[in-house]
Amino acid sequence: MADERIDVLVIGSGAAGGALTWRLTERGAKVVCLEQGGWIDPTSFASAQLDYESHLVRGDFHLDPNIRQRPEDYPVLVGGDYPIDVSMFNSVGGTTIHWQGHFPRFHPSDFKVRSLDGVADDWPVSYQDLEPYYDLNDNMLGISGISGDPANPPRSARQTPPLPLGKMGKTIVSGFEKLGWHWWVSDQAILSESYNNRPGCMLHGKCMFGCPMGAKASTDRTYWPLSIDKGAEIRTWSRVKEITVNNKGEAKGALYFDKEGNLHEIKAKVVVVCCNGIGTPRLLLNSKSSLFPQGLANSNGQVGRHYMTHPYVMGYGIFEDKMDSHIGPMGIPFLSQQFYETDPKRDFVRGFTMQGERTFGPFSQSFGLPWGASHHDAFNEVFPHQAGISALIDDLPDPNNRVELSEEKTDSNGIPAAKVIYSLTENTKNQMEFAWLKVKEALETAGAKRVYRFPLANGAHLMGSARMGNDPQKSVVNANNQTHDVPNLFIVDGSSFTTGAGVNPTSTIMALALRAADKIWEKRSDWN
Repeated sequence: MADERIDVLVIGSGAAGGALTWRLTERGAKVVCLEQGGWIDPTSFASAQLDYESHLVRGDFHLDPNIRQRPEDYPVLVGGDYPIDVSMFNSVGGTTIHWQGHFPRFHPSDFKVRSLDGVADDWPVSYQDLEPYYDLNDNMLGISGISGDPANPPRSARQTPPLPLGKMGKTIVSGFEKLGWHWWVSDQAILSESYNNRPGCMLHGKCMFGCPMGAKASTDRTYWPLSIDKGAEIRTWSRVKEITVNNKGEAKGALYFDKEGNLHEIKAKVVVVCCNGIGTPRLLLNSKSSLFPQGLANSNGQVGRHYMTHPYVMGYGIFEDKMDSHIGPMGIPFLSQQFYETDPKRDFVRGFTMQGERTFGPFSQSFGLPWGASHHDAFNEVFPHQAGISALIDDLPDPNNRVELSEEKTDSNGIPAAKVIYSLTENTKNQMEFAWLKVKEALETAGAKRVYRFPLANGAHLMGSARMGNDPQKSVVNANNQTHDVPNLFIVDGSSFTTGAGVNPTSTIMALALRAADKIWEKRSDWN
């Protein structure tokens, strides 16, 4: 297939790809996005089915591509001392289809941990650099919440009021207040009332399996319709094999397979990779050539290194009263950042966010209960009497935690799969044990008669594997998300994170994408 040379080729249509494409098309750029999945019919979401909870263990809406095995998925092998549970989705909207919608921002301190705490590296951008893009993104999506959180910089009024805390939220919050600990209603990218032609949340309670009504701000319902109206093209079922380069070492475009397995080429002045913290290094490492024998943008061997996730510590309490935690959106109703910043009295640096956790329905709450004559009594004690708190850990980068290519498996087009090697650092281990004590204390103070720790290995937040920095020997992209090795190649997703912070990454991913789009547009005269 012969394509005219477009302005910008975007690979991946999730949080970053959607935001960046909209911003560039608003400016007037001709943008084509290649997405290896397709449009998902909202009526087909697992959340619209009676058996939605079965997708926790099987089915084509499972969080883990290794389990659901849709044709558009690729295998992800795992290794290390703490193998992750992979969570990602391939479709228009990417993993925002599965996303809970929790929408906190990084703290200013998260961008300068080397200066403040002597660990990891400072980002080459600051909170102040991203603040206008955080605000722009909030206005585009519509965020529910309340301004004024004393743990964070001031921000503009939220677009819609907060979603209800519910009985579980009010109960756990009482524990924080008795302890004198900070808490605040969470920002959520889930509307509480109608906004920009999208309806408010109906408290359906199954957000992680797709939002049929569109109250959750997945990019298939927010940025993509606007981008397409402005002339952007999205080519679905287009799996990229490699990014091509010319004899000057500049990105030329991409080779990609269509749904029938036919190979095509597309050429562009600028190429932007938005494939997440696993998919992006996988594509770069697979894009080998005589000029880039170690993979594209990898002359320093840093592509795939410093992979980060957010290990969770999660506790559930059993209460005498009914909590009805299965009712309401899965997005976090409130958070506490009492232990977010470094305290020299502790045996770790940085900190974590504690989050109120709703539960799934009766099926998931029967896991682990005895079968037989005692089953109903055990079940009635648990359901609907559970409420939870998770602690999301700031996982500092380690070069040994990495994404590499598998020598064992390929996807259905023969492209080598990804392999993620991940182990906990001592700092993370110490943080997790301290966090568990605080989670347990909060639940008990709130009145839980029994507290248990839920085993969890998070692989939903995929960060750091093509990191941002000023030093070309230690990083893959610069402050504008432009690769050091290839001037017209940009990496815009969680893989560019220098550090992971102690909050969910999506708000920051999207702010960086909007900023990167502006930086690309400012330099458009260079891409001829």
